[in-house]
Parts: sequence; structure tokens; C-alpha cells
Amino acid sequence: MPKTKVAVTLDSGLLGQVDHLVAKRRFLNRSQAIESALAEKLARLNRTRLAEECKRLDPDAEKAMAEEGLRGSVDTWPEY
Repeated sequence: MPKTKVAVTLDSGLLGQVDHLVAKRRFLNRSQAIESALAEKLARLNRTRLAEECKRLDPDAEKAMAEEGLRGSVDTWPEY
């Protein structure tokens, strides 16, 4: 995948932690460490998006719709 060079401003303490990880050879360089952290955070946000949307639902309205759907479908089941 092509890469694009950007400039970012970071807290000096945070950068110190990144440098420490690079020194311990957890990452090859600062760019790799920051790219990895950003990719991980974006993946986590994508996984929690469904939970965030579910928080917006009204439980009473959802229950009423489910019960309405069940009432209508019981009469239409085929005979076995």
C-alpha cells in the first residue's frame, strides 16, 4: 500500500514512550509504531460502532415491534 508522509505534533511524554519502544526493538522506527497504534485504534472504533448505534435504540419500541412481528407471523405458519 502506498504511504504518505505527514507531520504530526505529539506530547513529548508520548513520544518518549514511542522512542522507548523503538529502542527496545518493539518497532523498527517511530513511523511504524505510530502507524500500528493508529491502525489498532481505528479497528477498535470500527468494532464498537455497532454497540454505539445500539445504544440509540429505544428498548420499549424495539420490544413492541418484535411482539407485533411475532403476533402476525404465528397465524401464517404452514401446517406440517
